[in-house]
Amino acid sequence: MDRLKHFIREVPDFPKPGINFYDITTLLKHPEGLRLTVDALAKTFEGERVDVVLGVEARGFIFAPALAYSLGAGFVPVRKPKKLPAETARISYDLEYGQDTLEIHRDAIVHGQRVLIADDLLATGGTARAVVDLVESLGGEVAGLVFVVELEFLPGRQKLEGYDVRSLIKYQS
Repeated sequence: MDRLKHFIREVPDFPKPGINFYDITTLLKHPEGLRLTVDALAKTFEGERVDVVLGVEARGFIFAPALAYSLGAGFVPVRKPKKLPAETARISYDLEYGQDTLEIHRDAIVHGQRVLIADDLLATGGTARAVVDLVESLGGEVAGLVFVVELEFLPGRQKLEGYDVRSLIKYQS
């Protein structure tokens, strides 16, 4: 996956001094980078039973539908509050700088469905853990979690212990 790293722009001191931001917009705009990413994400769960691919707002929406298509699964969005029109289940969770909330349609996941959670980045793991809890509260079974980028120097993977977590590109600092 070093080839994919080539497409990612590193922006020092964003959003604040001392933070190195890994910008995937440069990967997305490049046809080869986008194709390689979607193909690699699909390959990580190829041949495994996945009923639904869940994409987390906002950048998870970029990858999850293409991944669902490749795996022959459905796509379900997880949104910020008040964006979904039907009855929702919601979860609030702590971030390093406050709190956030996500929602999903109550009927989006059927009891026993195998759900693959897809997002662009695994960092501290708070959002991913909240989505796991949301899926399980609706009776879904988490088939796994897949990320384009993982920041290994942050504790994201620890919050997902016991789950099948896969990522394409890993940064160690």
